[in-house]
Amino acid sequence: MLRRTALPAFAALTLLAVTTACSADADSTAAAKDGTTTVTLALDWTPNTNHTGIYVAQAKGWFKDAGIDLKIVPYGSTAPETLIASHKADFGISYQEGVTTARAAGQDITSVYAVTQKTDVTVSVRADRTDITSPKDLDGKTYAGFGAPYEKPLLQKVIKNAGGTGDFKQVTLNTSAYAALYAGKADFAMPMPTWEGLEAKLSGKPLKDFQLSDYGFPAIYSTLIASSDQFLKKNPTVAKKFLAAVDKGYRYAAENPDQAAGLLIAANKSVLTNTELVKKSSQLLAKEYYKGADGTIGTQSAARWKAFADFEYGAGLLVDANGKKLTKAPDTSAFFTNAYLPDTK
Repeated sequence: MLRRTALPAFAALTLLAVTTACSADADSTAAAKDGTTTVTLALDWTPNTNHTGIYVAQAKGWFKDAGIDLKIVPYGSTAPETLIASHKADFGISYQEGVTTARAAGQDITSVYAVTQKTDVTVSVRADRTDITSPKDLDGKTYAGFGAPYEKPLLQKVIKNAGGTGDFKQVTLNTSAYAALYAGKADFAMPMPTWEGLEAKLSGKPLKDFQLSDYGFPAIYSTLIASSDQFLKKNPTVAKKFLAAVDKGYRYAAENPDQAAGLLIAANKSVLTNTELVKKSSQLLAKEYYKGADGTIGTQSAARWKAFADFEYGAGLLVDANGKKLTKAPDTSAFFTNAYLPDTK
């Protein structure tokens, strides 16, 4: 399971031919013959445990019960952020950096549901590297990454906060993070502990992790669901029904990880062949990632959105629609909304 890197906001858009459920009237999305409303959701990668709640709700019939005919758009060459902002998909799986970059550049995209409350990425090294006991020991070492612009400043901040200088070499991954580390191609990487970290352990190549939050880096919504203001304003009732079903799916996954994993696997047998990995990932997500410290699921905070955008602005990573760097930090109050979440009190 690899993370995508968002396309530049000013790049020409190459759009997939997918059904769009937007129209001129409020709550007047495309209606199927059986009276249900068609809603499209674009995936960010092949089906995996970040998507469990979606597939649980689909398998349990909760979208259908809400009057929604959900069409899951497979991951392709066009990022979900692009499909959402160009109104070619109603919802999509995204992540905080992707939404921040796109929204800061004026694209029509808004985060509506936080799938993970805990940052699902760590700085990791081989478990047997006794010479690396802190991120400060990464100075002069080689990092294997994905080529995303935010990686270097993020790592520099973490290393400096740990007492290092933040100077390291970079190579781009062409294999899994743990495989690159054990092959001696790099010294450290930033894998997802809920997938690659577990995969590494199951493969007999365990990793030692350093949590970003332990070294002063702001918490990140590593997986979220986004939509567009256009869709939300035109279809508020549909959006609420959709997210109510989604929320029900992730709450089920949080309380019943093994059963949820089984439903995810059953819907994606050709992709999810390592059932042990899927089950362990589901268990870890349920234990540490779906719920916030206060027990909430799906909600987002203004402070977290501002902190991450301030970091990206300070690192010179945010640009406008013409590709020019922003001259001031963006107002992130409209980058997300909790308004369409179900009342679970």
